[in-house]
Formats: sequence, C-alpha cells, structure tokens
Amino acid sequence: MSATDLDRTLAALADPNRRATVDLLRQRPRAAGDLARALKITAPAMSRHLRALRESGLVDESHPAFDARVRVYALRPQPMIDLMRWLEETERMWSEQLTAFKVHIENTPDEDVDRA
Repeated sequence: MSATDLDRTLAALADPNRRATVDLLRQRPRAAGDLARALKITAPAMSRHLRALRESGLVDESHPAFDARVRVYALRPQPMIDLMRWLEETERMWSEQLTAFKVHIENTPDEDVDRA
C-alpha cells in the first residue's frame, strides 16, 4: 500500500458518517437511498460521503439490471486489508521498540538509573 493510498483510506474513514456507512456495507451491499435512511442523513449528504468512499477505493458502485437509476454500493476488501497490514507492521515496530527499551532498562545498573 502506498502512502497516498493509506492517506486516502484514513481520510475517508475519519468521518463518522462514512465509518457508519462502512459498517452498514459490511453486512451487505446497499442502495444509496437505503444508506441515507439508515443513517438519517439527506440524500445529497449521503452522495458526498459515498463519493469520498468511492474515490478512496473503499467502495464500488453498481447498477442493478432492473433499474439503472439505482446505485448499489459494496465494500472493496483490498483497502481494508492494506490498512490492516499497515497497522500490524506499525504495531510490530512499536512492540519491538518497547521490548528493546525494557531490555535496556533491565540491563542498566541501578547507579546509572539513580543519576539520571
């Protein structure tokens, strides 16, 4: 995952309505109108949130065969997989740093610690 992709994903998820949208879409794909009703926001506001999610790559838009005017949104798994990998790498780095710090403190003679 590039830094730009990660930035886009995190920026899209920074908004509570977009996170709520992602939570709803985790259950199943939904029409834009259904999402707006579930979140109790206006259609134009939902449209702006869905555009941000689409531009970040978090969701895909499709049109059912029965009505091309209806837009159905579904999650794309790859951006979330990439985000999880980044978080795991970050957690691993911090864990290693804290372990090294613990070892350093445990191996530092008491008189060196008292002088600090």
